Amino acid sequence: MKQVLVDTDILSLFFKEHPGVVARFKEYLKEYETLNFSIITYYEIVSGLKYRDARKQIGSFLKFAGYNSILPLTTQSVTISADIYNNLRKQGELIDDIDILIAGIALANDLVLVTGNEKHFKRIEGLKLQNWSY
Repeated sequence: MKQVLVDTDILSLFFKEHPGVVARFKEYLKEYETLNFSIITYYEIVSGLKYRDARKQIGSFLKFAGYNSILPLTTQSVTISADIYNNLRKQGELIDDIDILIAGIALANDLVLVTGNEKHFKRIEGLKLQNWSY
C-alpha cells in the first residue's frame, strides 16, 4: 500500500465514524505510523468546527492532528498547483483553488489522494486517487 494524503471529506467521515472509512484507516495504520493530511484540510476542519462553536470537537481534532502528519504548502507544491490551475483553466474545467492546492501537496509528496470527490480530482493529470468511503 502506498502512502496517502487524506482529503477533508474522508477525514470528516472518519470523525463521524463511517464504518468503511474507519476500517480503511485501521488497515492503513497497520503499515504506516501516521496519516497524512494537508494544512488546507487542517484549515477546513478547524474553520468549520469554529463556525459551529464545537469546542469539544476542536480539542479532539487538535489532539488527533498532533499524532499525525500535517503537510504544509511549499514552493514546490504551490508551483505544481499553479501548473494544475493553468492546465484546468485552458481545458475550461477549473475546480476550487483549495482542491488544486491539496492536489499540489499530494503530487509534490508523491502521495495517493484519498477523497470522495473523484469527479473533480480525476481531471488532474498524474494524480493518483482512492476513495475510502465505499
